[in-house]
Amino acid sequence: MDARDPELTKELHATLQARQELGPDYEPALIASFLEKVEQRMDGTADREVRRQAAERRMAAAREARAPGASARFWEQYGFGVVSLALAVPLTAIAVTQAQLPGLVVCWAGIVGINAVHAFRDRLPRQGWPPRESRRPSDREADSEA
Repeated sequence: MDARDPELTKELHATLQARQELGPDYEPALIASFLEKVEQRMDGTADREVRRQAAERRMAAAREARAPGASARFWEQYGFGVVSLALAVPLTAIAVTQAQLPGLVVCWAGIVGINAVHAFRDRLPRQGWPPRESRRPSDREADSEA
């Protein structure tokens, strides 16, 4: 509610005009009527503010639920799977012609292993190479600053 609300200003002038016409006997009723209108206006403003805040919270929750990288991650995994299956056909043919059943098993174990590592790479612990213990002290300091 604005301090200079034109509607409330009109209501105040109308209430003062009515008081002058009706006299001081009706003053408590006029004041009560004006205050009721002010209260209704404030309730409406408070309701709008509560609705606005609730909408902002819903929007924030929707943005968090729909992570920006989730869709890109899906298509990356989908593409990786399609490419690996496309490459699996010639690799399988080569493995079978060169080493029969053991070649087939080794070939598909590799394909499945590569796809599993790609699918779960975000869940795997991150370790740099060489391991932190064998790095030079200057490398460890650079890592701690980053």
